[in-house]
Amino acid sequence: MRGHLFTQFVPGASGAGSPFEKLLNLFTQILSMNGGDAGEALSILNELDNRYGLTNNSYGMGDFIDDLKEKGYIQENPANGELKPTAAAARKIKTDAFEEIFAKLRKSMPGGHKTPHVGSGDEQAADTRAFQFGDTFEQISLSESITNAHINHGIQDFFITEEDLLVREREHKSQTSTVLMIDISHSMILYGEDRITPAKKVAMALGELITTRYPKDTLDVLVFGNDAWQVQLKDLPYLQVGPYHTNTVAGLELAMQMLRRRKTRNKQIFMITDGKPTCIREGTRYYRNSFGLDRKILTRTLNLAAQCLRQRIPVTTFMIASDPYLKEFVQEFTRINQGRAYYSDLDDLGSFVFEDYQRNRRRNLG
Repeated sequence: MRGHLFTQFVPGASGAGSPFEKLLNLFTQILSMNGGDAGEALSILNELDNRYGLTNNSYGMGDFIDDLKEKGYIQENPANGELKPTAAAARKIKTDAFEEIFAKLRKSMPGGHKTPHVGSGDEQAADTRAFQFGDTFEQISLSESITNAHINHGIQDFFITEEDLLVREREHKSQTSTVLMIDISHSMILYGEDRITPAKKVAMALGELITTRYPKDTLDVLVFGNDAWQVQLKDLPYLQVGPYHTNTVAGLELAMQMLRRRKTRNKQIFMITDGKPTCIREGTRYYRNSFGLDRKILTRTLNLAAQCLRQRIPVTTFMIASDPYLKEFVQEFTRINQGRAYYSDLDDLGSFVFEDYQRNRRRNLG
């Protein structure tokens, strides 16, 4: 039986905007959590409306449903009346995920710990653009930023803001290929905590970042449970967990296979997980053990850590649970691979992933 966990709803907390925009934000969040079932999402939204008064006599749920259809977020099957989300709805979910994580990053910028070194593989280009998260002081064009501040604020009482800063674009000679592994074992929705939704948001936001800012880089996403398989970026909004164990070996093997097809020099794996490895495949059967660290499973997994090191593929692990067996496994895995590991709560997961991605792009593999 499928269930959904909702926190305390605060009327008006969805931010400014028209009644349609406020309801749309809630609708797409529910869509992402329930796997894209538009009818169920509207039922839940209607229940929230009855409880918290989201609509009024001027704009009701019927108006909202009509607007969803008119603006192209849902479409109705003429044969049975079933409602389905469109590509526009998925696109909004991905864009919202990026903006949510980017907003958190902007707030945390003064306390960030980014490297100040851009790296030897960059060359200045002639174009400038607005300052963005991740840019360093060396990239800021002072003369053009000061000129921009004069234009925006005048010259009598001079001051400069972040919005005035212009960055001289750099052309990256090196490219980076990333595989993001997402754990979809059953524990990602157990214990009263939804861990899969933040993981999906990070994946979608990372995809937006690479597509818009680093178009020469590549991002492949895979999920791992009993087995591992690749998922397309367009399918991430409605990704769901299953009744699976955690076959980290299958995920790493597929990640390495995907990276072998990439001709870039910089390669890396990001792994988001909330549990220790509990499953491997032996021929046609699954070997499982959920009770502590299993020697056979652990050995297979650590062998892959060493194999990644030999192929110069660092693995960064983001632990989103405090399971002591997970910590013990990740410490040993990271020691062998010489990668990095973070214990992150769900709110900070995006910050850790984005900062590590920026950091890894600047390394010089020689």
